[in-house]
This record gives sequence, C-alpha cells and structure tokens, in this order.
Amino acid sequence: MLADIHVVLSHTSHPGNIGAAARAMKTMALSSLSLVNPQHFPHADATARASGADDILVQARVFDDIDAALAECQLVIGASARTRSIPCPVISPAECARQACAAGNSGRVAILFGCEQSGLSNAEIDRCHKLVQIPGNPDYSSLNLAAAVQIICYEIYVAASAGDDTADVPEHTMVTADEMERFYRHLEQTLVELDFLDPANPRQLMRRLRRLFNRARLDENEVNILRGMLSAAQGAVKQQS
Repeated sequence: MLADIHVVLSHTSHPGNIGAAARAMKTMALSSLSLVNPQHFPHADATARASGADDILVQARVFDDIDAALAECQLVIGASARTRSIPCPVISPAECARQACAAGNSGRVAILFGCEQSGLSNAEIDRCHKLVQIPGNPDYSSLNLAAAVQIICYEIYVAASAGDDTADVPEHTMVTADEMERFYRHLEQTLVELDFLDPANPRQLMRRLRRLFNRARLDENEVNILRGMLSAAQGAVKQQS
C-alpha cells in the first residue's frame, strides 16, 4: 500500500527542501518520490539534508511536467493552504491519509505539493481530486515544504499502521490521471464543435467541469460511457454540417 503512495514535489526551488522531504518520507516508511521540473537536482544540499535518506533521492523520478508525473495515478490529493475562487473539496490530513491508504490498495496515489513561494498553481489543482489543508495559526499558517510533507506522511503512516484501509476501496477500476486528461481534451473538443464553448473566450468553463468530474472520481466504465456520448454528439454535428 505505502509503495503506491507517491509524494510529488512540483517546481521545488531549493534542493535542500527535496532532501528534507526525502528524510521526512523515510521516517514514515514512504519511499516513492517524484519531482516535477526542480530547479536544482541532483544537488549536494539535497543529499546533505536527506541525512541518510539518500536511497529515496537516488530512486526519485524526475519529470518535465505535471501530467507526466501524475499519468499513472488514480487519486491525486493536493496540499494547499489557500482557498480558491472555484472550490475544490478540502479534507483534513487524517482524512487525506485514510483515503490515500484505501486507494493505495488498488492503484497509485499522489500527494502533490507545490513550489515554496506560491504553492500549487490553478493548473495543478485542476489535476487534483481533493485538497488537503493542514490546520494551524490563522495569523501565520505558512509551513515549510518539508514540514508539510512530514505532517502528511505521519498521518499516512498512522492510518496504514491502524489497518483500517478498506472502507473506500472502489468496486471498479478507477481511471488514471492520463485517461482523465484524454477525456478532458475530448470533452473540450466536443463542446467547441457544439458551439457551447468559445475557445477565444472560455472563461472558467473547463476548470469548473474538471472540478465536477474530479469530485465524482470516475471509473473506467463511466469514462467509456461519457466518451461514447461525446463521440455520438460529434457524429451528429458532422451529419448536420
């Protein structure tokens, strides 16, 4: 289960934070680290701050973009301290851990952390099914990246040790992030062909639809049904033109 729970750090600016995050993971028995376009890696500061968790750094996978890093994941939970204009379901660290452990029984899970300066971008949140927020002092809620990783990894370790990880195991195979991205491209193309979406003035339509379907956590059969409907709509448009 823990082997399929991945910590994903996006656009990390300081290599020391990567090493400290690796140390935080190893103390809680997590070992799968992914990095999205880090500014400096590998780096001596990362190795020094890892303090013996060098194996996690050696095994870390580095990706050029967020879609590649999340492609095989069936559940993506983003860590964010800020509220967003378009809401996304927000859960506690303990609930994040419970859901991650349950989903880790049947597929890959990603816990996504943004860059130190600004956190997760809107585009990165578009890839998340849920957000986890760590409660703290409302007058000073900013956590160091490695400290946030430590808290979430601790909760995951506690949940995994408790063994209560079967409550939300899905009955059907959940779609991966890569499959969902193909669905979203198909959806957007169809809405444009139906003149429902103006690509020159899209507003927030696709972002809202992403949040809607991400909340639903579709399985493979449901995505196939939806894509079949989209293909039928496209066919009807071609017949009329």
